[in-house]
Amino acid sequence: MRVSGAGILASSSVLEIAATILILVLLILILISCCFKPWRRYFSPLAPTSAKVDDIERPLISEDPVLSESLNWESASGNTTGRSSLQGENHLGLPQSILDESKQATGQPVSSISGHSSSLVPHSANTFDDSSVGLTLKHATEAQLRKTGEDLHGTGRGLFNDFVPTNDLNLRSTLLLEVVSGPSCGSQYSFQSKNSSKLQVSIGRVSPGDVILKDSEVSGKHAMINWNVNKLKWELIDMGSLNGTILNSVAVQLPQYKNRCWSDPVELSNGDTITLGTSSKISVHITFQTIQNFPFGIGKASDSMALRRGGKKLPMEDVCFDRWPLPGLDQFGIFGIYDGHGGANAATSASEIMLEAIAGILSNTFRREKVLSYCDASDVLREAFYETEAKINHYYEGCTATVVLVWIDDEANFFLQCANVGDSACVVSTGGILIKMTEDHRISSHSERLRIEALGSPLRDGETRICGMNLARMLGDKFLKEQDVRFSSEPYISEVAQMNSSRDGFALLASDGFWDVVNVKRAVQLVHQALDKNRAEGENCADNVANVLLTEARTLRTKDNTSIIFLDFTHRERRKPLSVK
Repeated sequence: MRVSGAGILASSSVLEIAATILILVLLILILISCCFKPWRRYFSPLAPTSAKVDDIERPLISEDPVLSESLNWESASGNTTGRSSLQGENHLGLPQSILDESKQATGQPVSSISGHSSSLVPHSANTFDDSSVGLTLKHATEAQLRKTGEDLHGTGRGLFNDFVPTNDLNLRSTLLLEVVSGPSCGSQYSFQSKNSSKLQVSIGRVSPGDVILKDSEVSGKHAMINWNVNKLKWELIDMGSLNGTILNSVAVQLPQYKNRCWSDPVELSNGDTITLGTSSKISVHITFQTIQNFPFGIGKASDSMALRRGGKKLPMEDVCFDRWPLPGLDQFGIFGIYDGHGGANAATSASEIMLEAIAGILSNTFRREKVLSYCDASDVLREAFYETEAKINHYYEGCTATVVLVWIDDEANFFLQCANVGDSACVVSTGGILIKMTEDHRISSHSERLRIEALGSPLRDGETRICGMNLARMLGDKFLKEQDVRFSSEPYISEVAQMNSSRDGFALLASDGFWDVVNVKRAVQLVHQALDKNRAEGENCADNVANVLLTEARTLRTKDNTSIIFLDFTHRERRKPLSVK
């Protein structure tokens, strides 16, 4: 019995050792399998397949190591907005006509990109160069897809929302940068591609600079936006910043701590978002306009002035509007500033309705000839204001409106006439004579108090508001007008100011944020100084003057939205007389 028991114990020990060895071997095999994953070649859904003749000639994703690093960083950031799943018969959901045109232009069908069923990383002019994208996809997007489809770049906007013409010397682009988050939230900056002094826009924390962000995470000279005259595109460049620059969640350049060098230029599109540091974000608005040899200079500048209220968010409620010439009316144009209160919706609606109203009235041959013959558009402006007030459907929002109608006769003489409600103002200088084109409709003004007194409801001494409003005339605010008859939308119509072909002059429109801190005399002085500087430097740019005036208001710490439109007749084109239609 003892011998038998010892044998059993020995056998049990051997089995335990064998089991231990077997477990160790299994663990080793499992570790080897996890490292080398030999099953991938049998079960991978992306197993290589034979390529057809009409497949894409080049890969969609470049093997360039720099590009791969950028894509890997994007994946690590969790960004998937730049990818678009292939859906539908043609995988892009595009009209067949577009696909047919693309096939004719490239010799290959767009549907040939369906070689894989996985997500497609599309071509984006903002991130990849020509070698990064298959020919078929590149030609289809740039040549045919500008007018339709969903944007495949960054945030999923409409693809190429603003049609960009090909290389055209008469193309002008406006770049509007709006700071939407961070310590400088609310600031706006506008730049023109035709302004030779602002073809390089610097962004940083310290002066001198074009866009100043008071953010400790932003480098002193952080980034730059250039206008590429060959491609007719705005391009973003990181200037070796410490915390990097991000465009639509994709790194333009990763943070650099040792070798701080500039990044390659990346093309910008309308609706892009630029992130500097972690909190400062800039929204990009790009518009294109074909220049039609404007007979005078047009400059615009605006700023919400959010920083003047301790960095608190201050919405931009001003709307600047200009149109020269009017649709179908080569001799007429309008320029206006609409200052909203309670929001910008009423101001936006008023600017659109006013354009339609004035263009509609002047499309009548009799009405148009009457203006040109008598040099007076009072009836046109008054009727347009009445029509706008009748059509604007805002009960709890309203806006001021200062509108200047400009027309030219067959002797190349310009005529300006202004209509306004509210406290935005316009002044005109012609032949050294200064003309005030607007009337102040604040309740504190003498003319308004006399008008209200004539209604039988005089204001008490020191009373400067009615129902909380400091304005007595505005567009919209239907609820207030129903509650108190002292509110009105009746416009003030100015006399006609004439700019003879032999005279120099200018017109200045500005919202109350400017006039609150700058008087007329000082404004005229700044205009002349800026014009003299332009002449000395050989420049002729109304935008320079507008920005000088805006800078003055900013320096004097205005606390309201500020918008400026400057019309420069000083260096107008001396052209041949026009024939009146």
